[in-house]
Amino acid sequence: MSTQPNKDGSLDQSKPSRLRNFTEEQFRDVYDCDRFTAIVLSNRLRYTVDHMSTGLAFSAFSPIIRDWYDFAITISGPPDMDYPMPAVSSSLLVFLGTMEDAVRNTVEEYGVENLKPGDVLLCNDPYRVGTHVNDTCFIRPVFHDGKPIAFVNARAHQLDMGGVTPGGFSGTKANAYENGLVLGPMLLFEHDKPLRSTFSLVFDNTRFAAFLQPDFMTMAEQLKLGERLLLESIERYGEAAYRGTVRYCCDASAEAMSDAFDRIPDGDYYAEEPIDADGAGDDEPITIRAKIVKRAGRVEVDCSGSSRQARTCINAGPLDTKTAVGAAFKLLLDRETPFSSGAYRPIDIVVPPGTVLSAMPPDGAIMLYWEVTQALLTAINRSLSDVLGTDAFGGDYGGVAVHNAHGVNADGTPWQNIAIVGGEHGPWGADQYHDGESYTVTYMVNGLDPATEAMEQDSPVLLLRKEYVIDSGGAGHNRGGAGVLKDAYWETDGEHYSIPIRLKQGTGNGVQGGMTGRAGACWLFDPDDEVLNSHGKLLPVDNNIYANSTPIAGVLDPTTKALDPQGEYFYFARQHVWKTRAGAASRYITNGGGGWGDPASREPERVLADVQNEYVSIEAAKSIYHVAITGDPALDPEGLAIDVKATERLRGS
Repeated sequence: MSTQPNKDGSLDQSKPSRLRNFTEEQFRDVYDCDRFTAIVLSNRLRYTVDHMSTGLAFSAFSPIIRDWYDFAITISGPPDMDYPMPAVSSSLLVFLGTMEDAVRNTVEEYGVENLKPGDVLLCNDPYRVGTHVNDTCFIRPVFHDGKPIAFVNARAHQLDMGGVTPGGFSGTKANAYENGLVLGPMLLFEHDKPLRSTFSLVFDNTRFAAFLQPDFMTMAEQLKLGERLLLESIERYGEAAYRGTVRYCCDASAEAMSDAFDRIPDGDYYAEEPIDADGAGDDEPITIRAKIVKRAGRVEVDCSGSSRQARTCINAGPLDTKTAVGAAFKLLLDRETPFSSGAYRPIDIVVPPGTVLSAMPPDGAIMLYWEVTQALLTAINRSLSDVLGTDAFGGDYGGVAVHNAHGVNADGTPWQNIAIVGGEHGPWGADQYHDGESYTVTYMVNGLDPATEAMEQDSPVLLLRKEYVIDSGGAGHNRGGAGVLKDAYWETDGEHYSIPIRLKQGTGNGVQGGMTGRAGACWLFDPDDEVLNSHGKLLPVDNNIYANSTPIAGVLDPTTKALDPQGEYFYFARQHVWKTRAGAASRYITNGGGGWGDPASREPERVLADVQNEYVSIEAAKSIYHVAITGDPALDPEGLAIDVKATERLRGS
């Protein structure tokens, strides 16, 4: 562990190497307040972002913010401290690693000297601030004694930011011009008044302005709330204590991350993970690669070996790569410490321009950044699982497989359905303490699941099934989460964009002898399909129903179109837009989560419960878990029983 820095960032060898060993005098000398005050103030900073998050979630108009929780709130320190980020919200992790740089880049380009009280800056350029054009940054300077002492910031997904695809979710956009409206740093509010030119620029180039306009106003109110709460803390405890607390929050995160790296033996580790294809064709392999070099309390992650930037917008930018690296190490090693910008201090990241993790404009369009960076997280998790031993955990379902649909209602009004009926929610992997959760979002996204009633009210779709898939989770002493099946019935004609790009193989890798979860797939069913008409529009859960379906993506038997790991890969973008008539249905099955530990060591009683709850079939209980179970799980689950003698024979005991 390196020596803790002084106020100016220089190192003082006379001070203890760890914060907990500072005397009160040493602590006050570095942080301009006592330890108790720093802890109180750090909690007040986190309370501020949590309070803003609650206000935004309850006040937002668009479902992607209101129901999906697709936003993040942060606080940044002043320019003379280089914009450190001491507090972040408990919302989308996939935003957080970009926010320190997003604020710095936006403010510095606009000019700190040009900012005034009551201003709100706007920027959504992926190459400046990370993520994609729909994720717009709102940045408000907080002035104290006539100078900016902090920034309160929000990044929130907007339902639409123009471009060739309504809603933006597509894997086929070929360049930055097709991607959507790009906004460099500009004022959205001046003296707390909407700036007409910026509002007009946005609304003249985007769809669904009726949602965007009230959300912009709500965002501004939450930023004002953050400013008020932050100034109350500064006025109560003083500017020096506030500045010291900002440094303390970041120093504590840096120390915790560096200490956590001690759990990894010094050495070189190699990570690799494939992506199915980009939106231009399935003819070019796409691979995420990273060399992880661990020495003492530092780590370097070199992504230079990753594939060139993709031909369509499945790319990520370097700030998104930074998020994935930080998220991977926080999840693997340091889940207890707040995720401030200091967590990156012991981490070096190498990512040359022009890769799928560092795309460059105009041809390196960035949209599905979370898919390729989640693959990086999976690769890091997989590469370090052996050295972490029992602390390792299985992989999750690895992607979000967003389904984006739009059309026109009978009364002529347009409708939009985004990220609700596809593969957006699925399982996590198991660890040494628990089975994997079966219904959440990927490790790096952590959004919410919108209410079915709200989704059906907002667009002409009915959700017919939302359930778990038997034998899809990776087997283990602790079982990986089960894959999720979603069936949707579309009441009007529609156009659909589907972006499942990690279905060629299971992404939920097993650890410590656990098995990898099964890969999923997705299909469309025509309204004339006999399967729909003969079952009252409720699709059976049966491998015999797919022969006349239209596969969107997955590895399937070419004749039956059912899942088959030895089958043919159906390429997700062989049609850029999937057009359906009223009465069509869609089905998504996500990948399963990875298992932890030897399946044959799972307690028979837990296997019995899995069979009763239809996570595991009787056949898999016998062949994989070596537990013999008698009875009928479909008609009499409570009557199932363990055949003790047969189980003893199977387990050799």
